[in-house]
Amino acid sequence: MVLTGMSQAGEAAVVGRRERKKLVTRAAIRQAALRLALRHGVENITVEQIAVEADIATRTFFNYFSGKEEAVAAAAAAGAEALIAGFRARPATESVLRALRQAALALIDHDAATSRDYIRAIQLIRRTPSLLPHELAVLAAQEKALADAITDRLQPGAGPAVTDIYPALCAATALTALRVVLGRWLEHAGPDETPPMAILRREIDHAIADLAAGLDRPGVTPAP
Repeated sequence: MVLTGMSQAGEAAVVGRRERKKLVTRAAIRQAALRLALRHGVENITVEQIAVEADIATRTFFNYFSGKEEAVAAAAAAGAEALIAGFRARPATESVLRALRQAALALIDHDAATSRDYIRAIQLIRRTPSLLPHELAVLAAQEKALADAITDRLQPGAGPAVTDIYPALCAATALTALRVVLGRWLEHAGPDETPPMAILRREIDHAIADLAAGLDRPGVTPAP
């Protein structure tokens, strides 16, 4: 029995190392693709060039991505994954919107590499039509992942009744708000510049506050 337990522990360690190595390789490909695309344009780079930049075999590239566009867009996906991981790590006592706000601000403040790559990827996607389908795939996956995280955060009986549609609706609305905020923020600088982070923090606060207050507003009262 002891030998069996040791064997299982050893196998788990091997699997753990293998998965970590895969994550490192995926990140290296993603970063290499983004660097080359920013330097030369997506249309002017090849999978072979990305493989050389990432120091991997070309066949290894296709174990992770279907093509160069997906690899470049993966930088945006990494930012989304970091945001949702941060949301899940927030204290369970925080409301959904507060937890999302804190996760977004933490990503900006503490994960400089991921947030920088995310911003550069978004800027590149905005001016590269071939990347738009991949961005849509990233957004769909992000909404699903956040909806799942919201579902896990909600505690039955701890507050007002929550409808079945709430997690998906909240995820889609909140992420759309953050994308609007990001777009407005990027308007404060040129294509390859990063605007002041203070503006982004302020815009996130305003957006979350509007969502928390509710989107419904009274119409214009007709003059008598």
